[in-house]
Amino acid sequence: MKSQKKELSAETISDAEIIELYWSRNEQAIRETDRKYGKYLFTIAYNIVHNDPDCEECLNDTYLGTWNRIPPTRPNVFVAFLSKIMRNVAVDRFRKNTADRRIPPEMIVTLNELDESMGYSEAENELFLESDLGKLLNDFLRSLSERERFMFVCRYYYADTIPNVAGMLGISPKTVYRELAILRQRLKELLVKEGFSRE
Repeated sequence: MKSQKKELSAETISDAEIIELYWSRNEQAIRETDRKYGKYLFTIAYNIVHNDPDCEECLNDTYLGTWNRIPPTRPNVFVAFLSKIMRNVAVDRFRKNTADRRIPPEMIVTLNELDESMGYSEAENELFLESDLGKLLNDFLRSLSERERFMFVCRYYYADTIPNVAGMLGISPKTVYRELAILRQRLKELLVKEGFSRE
């Protein structure tokens, strides 16, 4: 029986099986999550905080957050569920680092790029409901081609570098840079049209 258990844990199990482990409060769930998605989650954290020790802490916080949310939540797409938790944890860590004046350079660049498109003051920002802006951004993303959406999300959600995005798509960094500039301009025009931004 012991050797059979060892064999089972050496294989990657399905997301549904991992979720069942969480539901039965079996700590093996965390080990299986780490085995299957640890590297991927670490990459998300690294793209935001750019610091290995911080990424390890983010990973641990993500597993704790997952443990605390399942149950009662039963995620439909487990990897998306994990990614969202990791991104929120990493952004919180980024904010803490920012307060401590340890800002990852790539995050500054991506935020500066988007800031040009958003173009509103803090006072104006308070007038708009977050959910309205979220809906507008989701509509914008749905209007993009698969390649454009991939580029935009990699760059501005996961804070990937332009060379990294270019490598994943098999195109030149100049092409990615040019296409992202066009997308930011389209987003700016949409935000102005909908009253979320000013010229």
